[in-house]
Amino acid sequence: MTDYPNPGRCRIFGIRNCDTMKKAFAWLAANGVAADFVDYHRAGISVEQLADWNRRVGWRQLLNTRGTTWRRLDQGQRAAVDEARALALMAAHPGLIRRPVIDTGSRLLVGFDGQRYASELLGTER
Repeated sequence: MTDYPNPGRCRIFGIRNCDTMKKAFAWLAANGVAADFVDYHRAGISVEQLADWNRRVGWRQLLNTRGTTWRRLDQGQRAAVDEARALALMAAHPGLIRRPVIDTGSRLLVGFDGQRYASELLGTER
């Protein structure tokens, strides 16, 4: 799933109205990074996509345990989370995926970090 058919562009996954997503969109625009947006709140996220991301960065980096979706889960679900359960929960509740996820095809960046974006997407430190 890492082969992205649109050279020179990346895909940014998330939820449009999220404040962290807005920061990422602004950073990408300000730095001239072309990106195609995938709203996984509306479109959902495939089990295959999650499995690919898990292989590349691990489920712990993907799972958002700070948001309201996590807090809405019952205590038993939160306590019993392991790799398989985390992936199933993220597939069922995409709000549990940390935002944004940027996929360049060769790199997967999770969360907003302007310095890391500069290094990974532009090859510079800003």
